[in-house]
Amino acid sequence: MVNLQYLLKSGFILLLISISLVANARQKNKLRVLVLTDIEADPDDSQSLIRFLTYSNQWDVEGLVAVTSIHQKTRVAPETIRAILSAYKKVQPNLLKHEPGFPTFEFLSTKVKKGLPVYGMEGVGKGFDSEGSEWIIKVLEKPDPRPLWVCDWGGANCLAQALWKIQHTKTPAQANALIKKLRVYTISDQDDSGPWIRNTFPDLFFICSPGYTYGHATWLGISFGMPGSNKEVVSAEWLAKNIQQGHGPLGAAYPDVAYGMEGDSPTFLGLISNGLNVPEHPDFGGWGGRYEFYKPDLYKGPDPFARPNWPETLPETRPLWTNAEDSVYIAIDKAGYKNIQATIWRWREEFQNDFAARMAWTTKSYKLCNHPPVPKLAHSDHFTVKSGQLFHLSAKGSYDPDGDSMSYRWLQYPEAGTYKGLISFAPYSSNLNDLPVTAPQVTTSKTIHFILKVTDKGTPALTRYKRVIVTVEP
Repeated sequence: MVNLQYLLKSGFILLLISISLVANARQKNKLRVLVLTDIEADPDDSQSLIRFLTYSNQWDVEGLVAVTSIHQKTRVAPETIRAILSAYKKVQPNLLKHEPGFPTFEFLSTKVKKGLPVYGMEGVGKGFDSEGSEWIIKVLEKPDPRPLWVCDWGGANCLAQALWKIQHTKTPAQANALIKKLRVYTISDQDDSGPWIRNTFPDLFFICSPGYTYGHATWLGISFGMPGSNKEVVSAEWLAKNIQQGHGPLGAAYPDVAYGMEGDSPTFLGLISNGLNVPEHPDFGGWGGRYEFYKPDLYKGPDPFARPNWPETLPETRPLWTNAEDSVYIAIDKAGYKNIQATIWRWREEFQNDFAARMAWTTKSYKLCNHPPVPKLAHSDHFTVKSGQLFHLSAKGSYDPDGDSMSYRWLQYPEAGTYKGLISFAPYSSNLNDLPVTAPQVTTSKTIHFILKVTDKGTPALTRYKRVIVTVEP
């Protein structure tokens, strides 16, 4: 006779094992992220931290470290991080109604650390260890093979001190193993330790628009009014309506813009799992911009942000991931634009709408909010064809969790691939969910990046992506 109680118990155990396996798989796929912020030097750090927290379920947050910068040389402000976390605490239960995994206030509070209230390389060397620099080393030394993404919104001397200590207390093999785990993105150079890091550790993965020449920086594309960019979705009126007012305690904590909205957010916009971003490939492009690996020349052009007390920008001594141009055609303008900031502002409406939706999640029920569509491909996201071959790009199977109608758009991203020519979709329309495409004629193997954009018709309209890399052989 079958023991019903045994079967039920066994089934329950299997269910627990299954849930545990799924949770472990999600954990392994999450990125480890640590923030360095000169919060209080400018309201934009507080703005970026609020956006960061609305995506905090996507990452393993390893640190929120208050540091100095050229704009705030003798002060660090961890208390402001904690104040924003207190606002987050009030909305975290509601965020969980929309997506799982949002960390608790208590957990995030343990990640708040501080560097020394000292500027740049004046705080690097023997005797300059801090709570923040020691924490960075501790996080790197975890028995976790995943990289650590350091999003630097201010000066880099806290990271520089951690690296200095690793260099002076570890064997070369141990130091190299830790340095290989680092992925650093700094918002220009906000002290003199960033160039020191790049010069001293030439193999360190580093994304930056180098120097103090803010006027020649990719990150300006987040909010500044470049020709072709959508200025409405970064206006004071839009922010008041969609982020600040009527969006609970986290929205109320979002300060007004003083100089520019969220200049630091590009450090993590490219880490959001949206189907477009490929963090280990900055040259593929995404919400945080596109970057190429080379040794940049010293920029000597005009800089409207320059200040007389800023230190001299020194030449780079090695390649890094840095400024790259995108060409973007704006239909409403009937014009094309090509510049480094376009690699970010081309996605501006989409990432702003996404943030607005998440702010609505902080106070409203699942039913009253919009959630992103789920794009699917009817084929692999990497495949090979021959010159002149007809193939199909298909989004069949895509769906929206709210049951919204969806729009499809296919586009080629020529800068991301090795084939630089433009692919014509004619006589077909690029908004088909199944699009026939004829491969170009090539004499050597080339890659073409196609981006599928699936946008729902909810409020605000949300977009998710699929990237398809097609290799064309002669």
